[in-house]
Amino acid sequence: MSTIFFATDIHGSDICWNKFLNAGKFYGADVLILGGDMTGKAIVPIVEQGLGRYKTTLLQQDFEFHGGEELADMVKRIRSRGYYPYVTSPEEIQELSKTPDQVYNLFIAEALKVIQQWMDIATRKLAGTGMRVYVSPGNDDRFEVDDIIRATPSVTLAEGQVVWLNDQHEMITSGWSNLTPWHTYREEDEPQLAQRYQAMISGLKDPRNAIFNIHVPPYNSNLDEAPELDENLRPKYAGNALKPTGSTALRKAIETSQPLLGLHGHIHEGRGSSRIGKTLCINPGSMYEQGALLGAIIKLGKNKVENYVLTSG
Repeated sequence: MSTIFFATDIHGSDICWNKFLNAGKFYGADVLILGGDMTGKAIVPIVEQGLGRYKTTLLQQDFEFHGGEELADMVKRIRSRGYYPYVTSPEEIQELSKTPDQVYNLFIAEALKVIQQWMDIATRKLAGTGMRVYVSPGNDDRFEVDDIIRATPSVTLAEGQVVWLNDQHEMITSGWSNLTPWHTYREEDEPQLAQRYQAMISGLKDPRNAIFNIHVPPYNSNLDEAPELDENLRPKYAGNALKPTGSTALRKAIETSQPLLGLHGHIHEGRGSSRIGKTLCINPGSMYEQGALLGAIIKLGKNKVENYVLTSG
């Protein structure tokens, strides 16, 4: 018997990562599983104004403040919301505006630096606890993230692997998604996803007692509804027109294998649970920008899910 805490799509939020690491003790879980999309989406410049003053814009709100504690507080606030603060000067901002490649490289460097910091925090916090932690980068995460996680003894990179959570339950994991309008790092068409899933499923000894930890939700599962977009990638009808965006290959794999449990993310507003045949599928959703960690506590019994609760904290 195991108790799992599952969360996903924390997109660079320091506060969500720390809450995730603390969730085992808080909720009485012995296994922590983090779904895909670990890295943030943007750099937030903090521009020096002279005389010890700075200014920045966060979530469309302008801030002016002094250095020292006020600067440190703003850096912490930006990091908690999943963005990467970068202290700079007006001259550097002007220079960076002329070199988009340099801005992109700066973003990548900051993202990887934070992932390394997270792994260091995990090593310190988890030392001697016996807590098992499984993570998988998602479609928004660069492949360099894998190497950093792989080098961290206290955290297991679960991508593409069959792992035993206990003596009864195996888990397969993938952060890859079906094709998106944003052409992210880890996405592919449905036939390729089908091959990816089958390669893992074929390694399971007991598929019906397994956990499918797959970043993208199954198609038309009520966990994959997202705003329909126009040709400019803007939500139609003020975001009120929804459509299923999950993976048809994953749905077929679940229908065929009927695993015990599916753990999914990717669609932040897809919070909830549904059943595909006998399989319980869960998407805890994501509110990382608000510093809230959405998750799910799942208690596994012999050949069944004893109970589950969606959490927010």
